[in-house]
Amino acid sequence: MSADVSAESPKNNGSSIADNPIMQLSGIIREFPAGEQTIRVLHDINLTINQGEMVAIIGQSGSGKSTLMNILGCLDQASAGDYKIYGQSANRLDADELAKLRREHFGFIFQRYHLLGDINAKDNVAVPAVYAGMNTEARINRAEKLLTDLGLGEKVNNRPSQLSGGQQQRVSVARALMNGGDVILADEPTGALDSKSGEDVMAILHDLNDQGHTIIMVTHDPKLAAQAERVIELKDGYVIADYKTEHYKRTEKQPEPILSQHRKSAFASFIDRFFEAFKMSLLAMRAHKMRTLLTMLGIIIGIAAVVSIVGLGQGSQQQILANISSLGTNTITVNDGYPRGDPRRRYNDDNLTPEDSEAVGNQPYVVNVSPQVNATSSVRYRGVEESSTVNGVGEYYLGVTGETLALGQGFDAQSISLRSQDIIIDSNAQEAFFSDVANPVGEVLLIGSVPGRVIGVLEESDSGFGPDVTTPTIYMPYTTVMSRITGSANIDRFIALLDDSISSSAAESAISDLIEGRHGKDDFEIRNSDSIRQTIESTTGTMTLLISSVAVISLIVGGIGVMNIMLVSVTERTNEIGVRMAVGARQSDIMQQFLIEAVLVCILGGLLGIGMAFAIGELINRLGGDSFKVIYSSTSIIAAFVCSTLIGVVFGFLPARNAAKLDPVDALSRD
Repeated sequence: MSADVSAESPKNNGSSIADNPIMQLSGIIREFPAGEQTIRVLHDINLTINQGEMVAIIGQSGSGKSTLMNILGCLDQASAGDYKIYGQSANRLDADELAKLRREHFGFIFQRYHLLGDINAKDNVAVPAVYAGMNTEARINRAEKLLTDLGLGEKVNNRPSQLSGGQQQRVSVARALMNGGDVILADEPTGALDSKSGEDVMAILHDLNDQGHTIIMVTHDPKLAAQAERVIELKDGYVIADYKTEHYKRTEKQPEPILSQHRKSAFASFIDRFFEAFKMSLLAMRAHKMRTLLTMLGIIIGIAAVVSIVGLGQGSQQQILANISSLGTNTITVNDGYPRGDPRRRYNDDNLTPEDSEAVGNQPYVVNVSPQVNATSSVRYRGVEESSTVNGVGEYYLGVTGETLALGQGFDAQSISLRSQDIIIDSNAQEAFFSDVANPVGEVLLIGSVPGRVIGVLEESDSGFGPDVTTPTIYMPYTTVMSRITGSANIDRFIALLDDSISSSAAESAISDLIEGRHGKDDFEIRNSDSIRQTIESTTGTMTLLISSVAVISLIVGGIGVMNIMLVSVTERTNEIGVRMAVGARQSDIMQQFLIEAVLVCILGGLLGIGMAFAIGELINRLGGDSFKVIYSSTSIIAAFVCSTLIGVVFGFLPARNAAKLDPVDALSRD
């Protein structure tokens, strides 16, 4: 089906807009990954949109209209083809250059408004101007004027929760116009409104179009589309119609230039954005007072410990070594396939066998070994169906990985040999399938077409390390998975638990030689998880000389707490991040906001920690008398304060970077 459909004028309409193309799409294709396949949402789209047009993109759900709007608004990029906006090829622009286009030329009106709930209507409207560097006084005056012109003059200080749906959409319109809004992109602008509010919003859009703004509206309602000057109809990702309506008219008007009249210097703009980020960080901390306090508690205790123990000068080395040593593990994982970076890796797999695992398990330095096979399958329980991870494991899996059961029992040798259809579920699977079942042991799940009986439930992991996995995971004997699900005779990996008396590096070398001898080539990859123990062995000598090693406790306790709260904060505020990106925030602006929040938490925690250290020292001095004195060092106090700041930067960087790297479309889609 051809997607190059020319726009035709309606009958008895001799006028047409002057050719002033601002958007040109040539051969646009958009594909999304879906497992091992890709789904093509847009097919060879060829369009030209001229300045001043009012265009309605119409189609049923799944037709690709919202995807097309996201590409037009530089929120998303095409998989193939060329999209030129104001003569620039969007495909060649980086994230910040796309953000510049959004803040200087585009204004977005979303169906769900996407207002920031912690600030009032005026500040919501002014956000795009902050990122564009508009003069502060001009920014405030313009935000108030826009709201007044839209009938919200008495609501400028109201928060979104204090406004009706129609009023929130008007705030969204004002925000879209803040920097000029040459092109207004409205995604179902009346979809969440009552009839009267919807009519008001459409009247506003018509008025904006009369002023020279280019309006691109996505809708599934033919009545709304009929009000536009031009209608582009999509079906299954193809443009099946592109025609002008009876409302089509010629216009020479241009939107009023705003930013050029009130732009600040680069430095003043940076300061403005810094204070905006600072204000939002304070609002986020205030919105979660208890969580922030508990997070600071780790910093407070850590910094107080640094200052106090440096004053006492005793027992620091033994304590930190004992804490780090308790975190060690002693396993080796052998993965199927050539090592990373080896060009043979991409087309050579299916090399490991259960016999390889058994051969390693027979070695005297190996305590236990567990083969592993991974698969993904649809899992059903009564009316609930979820895509789940299916892990085939051996009888010693729990002992090798250190995981524990909350309910039921594990696999045994008979489970493996008989290919039993017993399963163990993790806490995610328990929540997904058995939220209303007190004890799921004995229940039957359908894994694809294979039934399995639950015999155990894993204890939920409360570790602060590793990825946050929410996908339900089903464990079965690896022989069952191989024979009934994957149909493969090979395993993906196996994990070997080593004898604690054996050097992990020596064991790694021996296992590598053994497998290579069996295969005749190095078609496998080994990962040694004993890194913590190796770190201890390599640093024990130097740590005896470093009294500041106590700061490691502060770094671990406080840093993990800060990273945890920032990761949670990024997750909770993903939609806010998407909104800020849509209105033109740079990646550095997003990163700066979350870094400031992390550093603020740590600085406040550091100051309170120093105060606590003085209180502890005073108590010790009063109770200990002359025999036990705490003498404070200005160096240790300064170092503690610097340390608390660095903790915020180091442990806040990853969450802040994650926030800055979010895809605007994905971020906006999350509530």
